Amino acid sequence: MDHRQSLPFAQALKDTLNRGYTRQNVISDLTAGATVGVVALPLAMALAIASGVAPQHGLYTAIVAGAIIALTGGSRVNVSGPTAAFVVVLLPIAQQFGLGGLLTAGAMAGVILLFMGLARLGRFIELVPYPVTVGFTSGIAVVIATLQLKDFLGLPVGALDGHYWDRLGTLLAAVPEMHAANALVGATTLAIMVAWPRLGLRFPGHLVALLAGTLLSLLLARLGPDWTVETIGSRFTWTTGGQNGQGIPPFLPQWQWPWLQPGPDGKPLGLSFGLLQDLLGPAFAIAMLGALESLLCAVVADGMAGTRHDPNAELVGQGLGNLIAPFFGGVAATAAIARTATNIRAGAHSPLASVSHAGIVLLAVVALADLLAYLPMAALAGLLLMTAWNMSEARHFVRVLRHAPRSDVMVLLTCFSLTILFDMVVAVTVGMGLAAILFIKRVIDLTEGRLLSNHEIAGSEGPELPGLLIYDINGPLFFGAAQKALRTLHTVDPSLRVLILDMADVQLMDMTGMTALEDLIRQAHRRRQTVLLCGLSPRLVLKLRRVGIRRLVGRLEYARNMGEARLRAAELLDTPPTTSSPAVS
Repeated sequence: MDHRQSLPFAQALKDTLNRGYTRQNVISDLTAGATVGVVALPLAMALAIASGVAPQHGLYTAIVAGAIIALTGGSRVNVSGPTAAFVVVLLPIAQQFGLGGLLTAGAMAGVILLFMGLARLGRFIELVPYPVTVGFTSGIAVVIATLQLKDFLGLPVGALDGHYWDRLGTLLAAVPEMHAANALVGATTLAIMVAWPRLGLRFPGHLVALLAGTLLSLLLARLGPDWTVETIGSRFTWTTGGQNGQGIPPFLPQWQWPWLQPGPDGKPLGLSFGLLQDLLGPAFAIAMLGALESLLCAVVADGMAGTRHDPNAELVGQGLGNLIAPFFGGVAATAAIARTATNIRAGAHSPLASVSHAGIVLLAVVALADLLAYLPMAALAGLLLMTAWNMSEARHFVRVLRHAPRSDVMVLLTCFSLTILFDMVVAVTVGMGLAAILFIKRVIDLTEGRLLSNHEIAGSEGPELPGLLIYDINGPLFFGAAQKALRTLHTVDPSLRVLILDMADVQLMDMTGMTALEDLIRQAHRRRQTVLLCGLSPRLVLKLRRVGIRRLVGRLEYARNMGEARLRAAELLDTPPTTSSPAVS
């Protein structure tokens, strides 16, 4: 059975097995997975911290969601896990509902994504306009970069609540009190990441930067307490099964109901209908952003690897991954473009590469938890600043500003501003609405009607026929455009007896257009005029018939072309006017 007719599930894995899977492919996938796993390890921790939870929850996301999505999704080379785009959505949820609320919302988002995939809505995600995507992505990057200033500079501020300007004001007011050691470590880490690509070395630059930042923090600590840099180990503690420690627990992800995790007060959150109501909006935001990011990543991956993804299967995979991961402490996940690109460049052929990436992260949790505790918070903040710059798409943003139509620039700036000042949901909702309105206006501008003279009619010969008016309609006849196209005909000379509407270029007609046409026919009948619809496609003739606009000799008739319409007009003009009964039901 063709996969487009079957259940959209694990399509990437099916395609891999159908094409044949060699030993060399296995080696390439394992190598690529190891490479991506090393890249993803610090990113997963940094993104979890930026989302308001302990670093291990980002690692659990990469392990559980990364493996499940790879095995059940629709892209052969996508790598999924926590991403920077989610930070601005997840942080407010974590602050308001705690870890339990964040995990519960993630599971609810998984259900939404699963239903979107089963309902085959994957192709509809592609309808999001480019300026909307660039606008909210760039806005998210600005918010992420702003939030990292606290750890990057070691600013003595608490939780950053409120709107963007409130957060920015708090951070700027604390800049004079920045911690020199933290700022030095953060600046060193960021400088290495900026300079590394110019060296042309294939080894991941951010790992070198994090290692240098960690070594620098250890050296600075020898100068005295004032030069001690905050690390994962000094900020985070854990307690599991009677054991406790600092940093990351060196255990496998463990099953636990998401709603039994701590709420904002540190106590188990609990499950209630009211909680589900409160989390429905955030869950929908997570699902929409996850769908957009994963399918956008799949399109980029197809261009790089020469593959072809199944959007519906990818949504099913994302849904299953996001549904199951919260039961093991994982936050929301989606496909990550940077990690996917690294996967492809490292030689990935199949979902096994992403599964092995999850395995590498799992091994690091078990074997390297004590070492990971030494990572400085300022270094991780520097890593996220670089990530924010990469996701900002600054070049694309500037290109749209400089070269796009003004309407697209308006959509871009609207989405960008609303993402920063409010949130991504408001930005995308308003941006999509504005883009839709502008699109409708463009289509309306393409629809026009004009009077034709005899010499303008291709293939028509003979003298002008007194009492005949020929009107050409070009473009779709739908709401907004219909009134514009037919407005002139409401003021035609009452002495005219035959009106030919050339509708060969009308390929779309909605109920508004059909109603406007019906009103025109009624008005013509009151004036004892005959309307000839010329060149209208059989499909649209059938639509008119279904709403009661039917052929009636002497009132409403059809012609296949202009020559036939003129012959019929000549016959009608030789016939005295009649007063037939109304024909439009």
